[in-house]
Amino acid sequence: MVVLVTTSTLATFGIDLTSRPSLRLVLNTIMLQGVTFGGLALLYLKVRDLDYEFVQISVPDTRDVVVTVVGTITLLGLLFAASTIISLLGIESAQNQIMEAGQNNPEVFLLLVPLSFLVVGPGEELLYRGIVQGTLQETLNPARAVVLASALFASIHLFSLSGEGKFVYIGITFLLALVLGAAYVYTENLAVPAVIHGTYNAVQFAGAYLTATGGI
Repeated sequence: MVVLVTTSTLATFGIDLTSRPSLRLVLNTIMLQGVTFGGLALLYLKVRDLDYEFVQISVPDTRDVVVTVVGTITLLGLLFAASTIISLLGIESAQNQIMEAGQNNPEVFLLLVPLSFLVVGPGEELLYRGIVQGTLQETLNPARAVVLASALFASIHLFSLSGEGKFVYIGITFLLALVLGAAYVYTENLAVPAVIHGTYNAVQFAGAYLTATGGI
């Protein structure tokens, strides 16, 4: 809804996003993961009259840095393993619509690399780990909270997928989300899963750009 309103507003000033897919994708990313997710998190804290400390975040210490590095390697390793297994078994996996858009406009991937760190990672982790998982942990043990929050996070991606094998994609996303949730529980610092998430996405987008442009 926020994206539609913004698109309509820009159209009144003669800016047609339908003919500028790169700008449209960047705007969608900023408005959804940044403005919408961040706004929902702040609204939740306001409605429940919670302090900002409800979301545990601080400057990373040495342990946090180590967990961030290990977590990032783990995510990329899981992605590689899952992709290999899917290929060997001949199973199809759906594709995120962002990847489809980028294949026709590779420069989009370059724009998404910094946005992964600045908007996507922080925005999604704030909402799903900071708010959703944090709320679940008020009544559930951490392990169950991580599983339920990860299941919700994975299921939301269904709306951004195209092609066959959507549940394969959702299953992989669920496994990756478990790592992010566990990192948050272990470090009690949202900055850790946010950086892991951002780095994971950035590596994927950088790789997609090189593939689309024949760089590799």
